[in-house]
Amino acid sequence: MMQWEQLLSLKRQGDTSKRLRKEQDDTRLGFEVDYDRIIFSSAFRSLQDKTQVIPLSKTDFVHTRLTHSLEVSVVGRSLGRLVGKKILEKHPYLQNIHGYQMNDFGAIVAAAALAHDIGNPPFGHSGEKAIGEYFKTGNGKKYRDQLTDKEWQDIVDFEGNANGFNLLTASRPGIEGGVRLSYATLGAFMKYPKESLPKKPTKNIADKKYGFFQCDKAFFQDVANELGLIPNKTGNDIGFERHPLAYLVEAADDICYTIIDFEDGINLGVISEDFALEYLIKLVKNNVQVDKYKSLTTKEDRVSYLRALAISSLINDAVKVFLDNEEAILAGKYPYSLTEQGKYTAQMRDIINLSIENIYQSREVVEKEVIGYRIINTLLDTFCTAYNNKFEGVENNYDKLVLKLLPEKFVTNKTSLYDRLLHICHFVSTLTDGKALLLYNTITGNK
Repeated sequence: MMQWEQLLSLKRQGDTSKRLRKEQDDTRLGFEVDYDRIIFSSAFRSLQDKTQVIPLSKTDFVHTRLTHSLEVSVVGRSLGRLVGKKILEKHPYLQNIHGYQMNDFGAIVAAAALAHDIGNPPFGHSGEKAIGEYFKTGNGKKYRDQLTDKEWQDIVDFEGNANGFNLLTASRPGIEGGVRLSYATLGAFMKYPKESLPKKPTKNIADKKYGFFQCDKAFFQDVANELGLIPNKTGNDIGFERHPLAYLVEAADDICYTIIDFEDGINLGVISEDFALEYLIKLVKNNVQVDKYKSLTTKEDRVSYLRALAISSLINDAVKVFLDNEEAILAGKYPYSLTEQGKYTAQMRDIINLSIENIYQSREVVEKEVIGYRIINTLLDTFCTAYNNKFEGVENNYDKLVLKLLPEKFVTNKTSLYDRLLHICHFVSTLTDGKALLLYNTITGNK
């Protein structure tokens, strides 16, 4: 069984000893520092120009990764506090002996939720696929024979979650220094605490994707061991059961993208308002005030009212599922997401299916994803070629000019091919949609 007092570790990267909750200054709680550090990081700021649903959208009310992350954080804080209140009632020693408060749970989940998309490349999830496919089927496949299986899998199955862990913890030359978050927040951030291989060996939700690159393996293990996560792999493979609070981070994300992407679709006019009433009413029928709803005069206000009630219903449902399964979660024997086992699972699935049909597969989204593929492919090919030519001593003047386009923090020499390729992937992933487009136009000579 995992132990709450260990799971709530305040230890940070570089610490030589444990930190205790009762040693903290109550005017600025240790876990709240995590939130502050993420907010002030350049990686987080870049989310303001990264795709949530509509790439390169000029519509002011469509969500970006930044607004999405802030909303997920708000929902995550509520989930953490509600769960924390019940956990402290059930395990009073956590408060009486160790000094943990309800707000600590909320702060951990809020910070991890705030950072949950920090490693995502430009152009949404299609950006992840574009990076992987450059190596799997594009010019990058020539590097396959020079990498180990796991190194290769890191690249051909490029994963925003693993990239996020790297961003939050990396302190190597040439990469933005780690944010030095508490291990508890890092644990809650790690939805998929395993390496890229073996790929999806079980039906466990924690094995759906992977959570760290090979270059971050040692520190990942350090965090997992400090938190007392339960190993679930054998031999040379590394994998753990989830930190319990990672379930809440995932639930906050599931709730927000299900409901708020749906709201965006309605406000954009690609989903009829009639659908909002039909689908959302199933989530809020016990709480909706009919007179108040009828008094709202605009579509945006009506949908906003239903959205707020729907999120509240889903929060309460996720909290109930978590608390009903706390022992199984602590034992590493809960292989589901919270929203998979909730009261409203079918209703959420219906909303997602409607969003897929009308939003995610709309012509505007598809057209811009095609553009995103071309941009990312060109950037990877240009910079990987120039960077590797430099290391191999065959660079030409064009390669030298290309490398001058790299920001100062990315100007470094990597000794291994894996590190060099991942370094360029990391650089491309940190670009905003607009910056990636601008750099593409510079390289191709377009205005």
